[in-house]
Parts: sequence; C-alpha cells; structure tokens
Amino acid sequence: MAGPPPELVQRLYATPPDRFVAARDAAVAEARRAGDPKAAREIGRLRRPTVAAWLVNLLAIRRPELVADLAQLAESLRVAQRELRGGKLRELSAQRRAVVGALVGEVRKLAAAEPEAPPAGKLPLAEVEATLNAALSDTEVAEQIRAGRLLRSTHYAGFGEVPRPQLRLVTGGAEEPPERAGTRRSRDEQAAERAARAERAKRRRALDRELAKARGDQDRAEQELAEAVRSERDGTATLDRIEAELAELERRRAGAEQELSHAKLARRGAERSVTAARRRTGEVEAALEALDAEEGDAADGGHRAD
Repeated sequence: MAGPPPELVQRLYATPPDRFVAARDAAVAEARRAGDPKAAREIGRLRRPTVAAWLVNLLAIRRPELVADLAQLAESLRVAQRELRGGKLRELSAQRRAVVGALVGEVRKLAAAEPEAPPAGKLPLAEVEATLNAALSDTEVAEQIRAGRLLRSTHYAGFGEVPRPQLRLVTGGAEEPPERAGTRRSRDEQAAERAARAERAKRRRALDRELAKARGDQDRAEQELAEAVRSERDGTATLDRIEAELAELERRRAGAEQELSHAKLARRGAERSVTAARRRTGEVEAALEALDAEEGDAADGGHRAD
C-alpha cells in the first residue's frame, strides 16, 4: 500500500492550525475506509504546526518560487562565507534582509486571504522572519520549509559579516601570517560545526526515542479505538435487530387490535339481533297464549249452549 498522497499532506499543512487535527482525523478515517491502514497510520503521525510555522508552510505551498529564491540566496551566502569574501558577503547580507522582508510581506498577504487566519495585528511575523533567516544558515530548516511541513518556528543562527583577520603580538614584533589566522579560523569553524552536528545528533536520538514511545502509545490507542468501533458496530446491529423485531410486533399488535375491534362490532351486532329475536319470540308466544285463551273461551260457550 502506498503512503498518503503528497497533495493530501500539503493540503493538511495549508489548513489553519485550529482545524488541523479535525482535518487530519478525517483523512485518517477516509484512508481506513479505503482499506489503506499504512496511509492511515502515517497520516495520524502528522503533527499540528504552530501558527508561525503554518504561515511559513503557507508561503512554501502558495509561493514555492519565492522559497526557491531564498534557497539560492542561502547557497550564495554559504559560498561567500567559505571563501571569506567579505565584500560579497556584506552585499549578500543586505540582499538577505531585503528578501526576508519581502517574504514576510508576502506572508502577511497570504494570511489576509485566509478567512480563519489570526487578525493582522496578532500574526507572529517576528517568528516567521526569524525562521526564514534560520533557513539561510541551516539546511535542515530550509528543507522543512521547502517541503511545507514545518512544525514550529526557529531562530536565526546567522551568517553575519566575515570576521576581520585577527592580529596578535609576538616576541620581536612579528605579525601572524594571514594564512595561519585563516587556518585557525577554519579549524575553529570545523570544530564548531562538529559540535553542532553532535548536538543535533543527540537531540535526534532523544527525539527518536520519544517518537518510538509516541508511536507505541498511538498504536495501542488505535487498537483500543478499533475495538471500541467493533463494539459500537455490534451494539448498533443488535439494536437494529431489536428495533426490527419491535416494529414487527407493533405491526402484529395493530392487526390484532383491528381484528378485536371487528369482533367487538360483530358481538354488539349479534347482541342486538338476539335481543330483537327474543322480543319477537315473546310477542309470538303472547299471541299464541291469547289465541289459546280465546279458543278456550269459545269452547266453553259451545258447551253451555248445548
């Protein structure tokens, strides 16, 4: 299975931070529905950027050509620093300030076009500027900016001006040759760079340990979520089945009530018929009794006439 599409990741990191988590969780759910658990896990590991980092990401996503210009300027500054070209470095430093200022202005415009961005007066533009300056001296920061996946702002390590050759007095008034001074500076710079690399490696190891723990916690949480989802699904199925049975019972109850109503009507009709038949029977019996009495009276009169 392939990982998350780059355009999806880019869209998430262009989302305002206060909506990032909801958008990420929706993308995770969509990947699971699509049957891509690997992509779901990778999307779930994406972390919400700060507002300043989001603004820098927005710049990289909306205006990648400007970020490319920043990377080219950073390379020119590095070359000038390595070659100790003071005049060129000062010229590039002035250009750096102009470029960074223009990029901050572009960030302000991009934020103004985002309906959910903070108000202009609350934009962390100082952090944005510091991060863009840092990209000129730190290739890792520059790469994160270029990818549009920066998580937090950082500070400018700085190129600065090329140091002037340092002079020192020696016995006999001899001056240290510039070549040796340059060599010592080069060694100092190399030592500083090695120390910085060692510090970054130390931080990376610590972060790797934290990431491993966080991923373990996330895997356990995802398993618990999957079990909860299964339980919810089973509960929903049981409830649906019971509701279907209740609906069938309600239908049968309604039919029985209708049949009972018909039976009651039929009983009342039968009762009326019985009452009418009994009344008629009584009337006929009374008529017969009257006729019998009349016949009896007639017979008695005949006997008396004889």
